[in-house]
Amino acid sequence: MSEVVKKEDKSGAVSVRVEDDLRQLKPSLEKVTVSEGRTTLNTQALNIRKHAEDCLKTVNKQQLVLPPIEDLQKKTISKWTPCLEKISDVKKQRENLPGAPAGEQDKLALNMCLPNKRSIRHQKSGKLLTDTHRKRANEAKGDRIISGSVVNLQGAESKGHHILVVPKEDFWTDSKSTCHEQPVCKTKAESTYLRADKDCTPTETPAFATTSKSMVPRSPQSLPVDIPRYLFTIRSGQVDPMAADFCHFKQCFVLCWSSVVDVLEALQKLLREFAVPLAKVGGERLVELSHVWDSGWSKAPSAMPVLSVLENWEEVSELISHPGQRYKGEGGIEAAAIHIQSSWRRYLARTAYLCHCRRKWAAGTIAISWLMHAQLCRVRKALQARRFSQLENSRSRAQHLAANWKRIQSFKRTIIHIPSLGYSQGKRLNLRGSDILQNIQMSRLCDIRDENVEVIYICPQHLGNDILDYYTSLLKCDGATDGADTRTARASSSVRRYIILTPEAVDYFPTHNMCLSTLLKYSPQTLKHIRNLIQGKHAYIVGGIAHVDDLAVADELGLPILGPEPAIAQHYSTKSGGRRIFVGAEVDVPPGQGDIYSLNQLHETLAELMTQNTDVQRWLFKIDSEDGSHGTAYCDTCHLSCYKWALQEYHRYGPELWNPKCIQETVLLRYLDEIPEWLTHYAQPAKTSCYPNWACFLKTFLRQGGVVEAYPPSNSVTCLTVDLLLEPGGEVTMFSCGDQLHGGCKLEAIGSIVPQSSVHPETLHSICTRVGRACLQRRIVGYVSVDLVSFLDHNTMEKKVWAVDLDITYSNQLAMTQMLLMMTGGTLNCRTGCLEAPMPISEKCCEHQIVPKAPVGNLCAVIGNHLFHYDLSMLYNKVFLMMCKAHGIRFNKKTKQGTVFAFFDSSKRSSIGMITVSEDLQRALATFARHLSVIHQEISIPKSQGETNFMEVIKEIEDILQMTQNKLQREAKPAS
Repeated sequence: MSEVVKKEDKSGAVSVRVEDDLRQLKPSLEKVTVSEGRTTLNTQALNIRKHAEDCLKTVNKQQLVLPPIEDLQKKTISKWTPCLEKISDVKKQRENLPGAPAGEQDKLALNMCLPNKRSIRHQKSGKLLTDTHRKRANEAKGDRIISGSVVNLQGAESKGHHILVVPKEDFWTDSKSTCHEQPVCKTKAESTYLRADKDCTPTETPAFATTSKSMVPRSPQSLPVDIPRYLFTIRSGQVDPMAADFCHFKQCFVLCWSSVVDVLEALQKLLREFAVPLAKVGGERLVELSHVWDSGWSKAPSAMPVLSVLENWEEVSELISHPGQRYKGEGGIEAAAIHIQSSWRRYLARTAYLCHCRRKWAAGTIAISWLMHAQLCRVRKALQARRFSQLENSRSRAQHLAANWKRIQSFKRTIIHIPSLGYSQGKRLNLRGSDILQNIQMSRLCDIRDENVEVIYICPQHLGNDILDYYTSLLKCDGATDGADTRTARASSSVRRYIILTPEAVDYFPTHNMCLSTLLKYSPQTLKHIRNLIQGKHAYIVGGIAHVDDLAVADELGLPILGPEPAIAQHYSTKSGGRRIFVGAEVDVPPGQGDIYSLNQLHETLAELMTQNTDVQRWLFKIDSEDGSHGTAYCDTCHLSCYKWALQEYHRYGPELWNPKCIQETVLLRYLDEIPEWLTHYAQPAKTSCYPNWACFLKTFLRQGGVVEAYPPSNSVTCLTVDLLLEPGGEVTMFSCGDQLHGGCKLEAIGSIVPQSSVHPETLHSICTRVGRACLQRRIVGYVSVDLVSFLDHNTMEKKVWAVDLDITYSNQLAMTQMLLMMTGGTLNCRTGCLEAPMPISEKCCEHQIVPKAPVGNLCAVIGNHLFHYDLSMLYNKVFLMMCKAHGIRFNKKTKQGTVFAFFDSSKRSSIGMITVSEDLQRALATFARHLSVIHQEISIPKSQGETNFMEVIKEIEDILQMTQNKLQREAKPAS
């Protein structure tokens, strides 16, 4: 018995040395190579052959029981072959082993494929099966232990390797259980453990004899049914070393206890740190984790793999996951302090970093902003210098034009017409159909009726051949009464004396609503063409609404502008600016006040004006930057509750005693109280298409400034427009005058009646002369349009004339008047208020008889400069003219009477101009209204809802005819 114990001790010692050598061998593994169906491991300094042989000798000295003969006859003995699954698992490990000779690779591969000499892993149940357990199970069933004999495997005997040969059925039973995959942690170290020879077998006794017997494969009948799990308990992070379960576990795994201790200590430390009161440990899981720990983890693993060895790991994990649990256990105060300090340091570092990032971003933003500002300043300075140079050059050329004006007018000259609308950018962007509005003055071409004039017309859009052909035929007929040969020569000369150019920038900026001067500025080819046309000729520019780009174009062409500087024009073109000029010219203006920019100022000014002018029943509010009725609103005093009381107070004191402020104070205060609510409820814009309500209008009014004016206190009010030419030489010339023709809005003029008949010509001439001189004093030259109103004052029964508006531009009325004079061949004498035209000679003269001078007759014309109808776009211009001709709507060149049209565009074709000429005013009005009605009936589509002002103009003319007829009847009654 003592010998057996010694042998077992010797065998155990040899196994321990082998285990130590393998543990020392792990760091030196460097390379694993796999070649064609054969597994080879290369190692360096591998010197365990001697220890392996010693172990084999010790094992072979033990007595082995051979199987009975009857069993050998029934079972075939086959050579054992390596498990392919086991071989494939060591591929990755071999790649990390250092190189070794081919023979050593074969040996190491063969040893790794063999079952462990100390234990066999029972993979099916996931437990370690000891020889003692197998022996007890076999003895219980009465089975005999069968051991195989030692044979050579592929020449392994020659190299000193002995292989156990067992029956095929018994061996594959154990090999399947050995090769069964275990559910362990998915780490590289664990996979290495599964492939390496690191199995540890639990033992009942410390002797190695029993362990050596476990190398013998067992039959399936010899496997145990129940396997112990080696459970023990850890309380408050400490294991009781004297506990029976722990002692049993330690005794079973004494051979690998050095690895188990490390894991156990880590587990106890973790449980103490988190103050876990009770933990149940599975011994076998702990041993498996120790192999993984010992195989590849260079540092302690996370808590989850360690907790996986616990039977109650769910409860422990839930306890550990509670916030603050770490600080209840061992070292909790220090851990809390460290966490607080690290958090505070992190906060300080994060705050400093964010502050640094903000400062860095701010520095970058400031730097970029400064660079952009500097660049912008340089560009601004360059632009200012360039514009100042352009302005100085323009002033120099303007002085030259003023000095040579009369001489230039007497010689041949070229006029470059640029009908530009130089509104502000915000206004231009909200302007619909700006190209059509800028082309309404295409009748400027009729300046060629003067034989010394050549016209270069800059068109804001591309015109079709139909319009070009129409104006060509129109300009051939200048209304002269000369002979046929003379008329032919004049017609051919007229065609050669005008040209229409369209800037190429029209195609580059189709939706930017740029003014025509800006488009021409960015059209170098058109500018070059103009320079070639005016080379060696007297020329000047006639623009529209002044813009700074007018100076740029003039500087490029080197030509003077017949007009004021843009800054001067913009200053006096406002409603407030025009009112200042009228006051300076000492002409009558309506009661009112300009330059209003605040709501309190509006209320106070309006209350004061209403107190001083109690007879005014309507007050007008005009935005400075708007033209016509687009920026006009009104409010009637009849809606004011205290208005009747104020009239009673006025009549009680009388006109003589009403002027003192002390008497007006009571009414003034009453007005101040009621005006805000009165304006809110009853003030309304004149055209709701521009401003839908009073709130929108008031917002623009206060932002841009405006004027408050009185509407004439009369039921019969006539508005008229006078066009003046303020010559650079200092003279004032009236070019056109006409009574305004209104549409639906009584404050918007869409035409005129030429000549005017509402104001005495001398009175009109005197007013216009004073206004013109006041403009010249403010360096305003060129074309100016003055709007006046005439009415009968019921208090004095005298006719009054108020100057209400001033437009520093070439007006639409003047352009249409040029066409009128071109077609009739006549002249408009504003001093006498007559439109004179040569009449045809009825009698034929003999050959030798002197041709008498053509008689001159007076004509009257009705002009519609902006008639629009949505359904006009359905007809081409030629078709429209054919339709009018079929209805007798045409112009008679001999009698100088009839109707002529002006076309503005070839695409939309919704706007036209129309002139009707007749012998007297009533016939001209009736003809104009009849022709307009015929056109409306012919082009209107049933149920069409397109916009039109035809019917509004017709109604306005009918009212004028009715008033004229009533006036004639009143004049005829006293005579009878």
